[in-house]
Amino acid sequence: MTDRAAGPGPIALVGSGEFLPVMEEIDSDLLAGRAPRAAFLPTAAAEEGPDRLRYWVDLGTDHFRRLGVEPVPVLVLDRPGADDPSLTGAIAGAGLVYLSGGNPGFLAATLRDTAVWRAIVDAWRAGAALAGCSAGAAALTAVAGNVRDPSRGDGRGLGLIPHIGVIPHFDRIEAWRPGLTARIRSAAPPGTTVVGIDEETALVGGPERWRVRGARTVTVLSAGPDADGRAVHAAGEDLVIRPAAS
Repeated sequence: MTDRAAGPGPIALVGSGEFLPVMEEIDSDLLAGRAPRAAFLPTAAAEEGPDRLRYWVDLGTDHFRRLGVEPVPVLVLDRPGADDPSLTGAIAGAGLVYLSGGNPGFLAATLRDTAVWRAIVDAWRAGAALAGCSAGAAALTAVAGNVRDPSRGDGRGLGLIPHIGVIPHFDRIEAWRPGLTARIRSAAPPGTTVVGIDEETALVGGPERWRVRGARTVTVLSAGPDADGRAVHAAGEDLVIRPAAS
């Protein structure tokens, strides 16, 4: 393991494909020079039942073993679990912390203002990489609606990246959930830049300077829910997304 400069680690906002071969190169790069230990939270899928949770745990375990690092499933399933010292302690020493997919509103509401979330932020600030895929990506930003029931929750993300909102699965989302793009843009706080991240694609870097990685594109949407302008960025392109001037 090589030394890294002090300060926060990189962030990866992933449109889809967590723990699949298509993401191996990106995850290997996130872990390069960091502790060979990946703590991953299937929290966003906790409402889907034990079989689905087991799917994510097995998939993540196999994925990180293929990368040659220690997989550490962190089974935070509810608010009490997010304050469990044994689960909080599992974050310590990770070179990568990963939030996988499911329901972004549930994930944000479960982790907000908890010991596990504080441990994740502390690890990132100390240099660990932090990744979120689909629901995990949305929850890290300003907007994290409840995809099962939009009337539930307040739509807030965890706000680690408060000037960005993410629409994952952007190349397919309107076919699945018509109107979701407009809802997310309407829910975004003033000054938030909303970005659509295609499947098997990631926006890596942060909090302001990013690079598009993966198979497809990232689309930066114009400010305001009624604006129809957009800028499309292909893999390998760099972009800067700064907080709006006050």
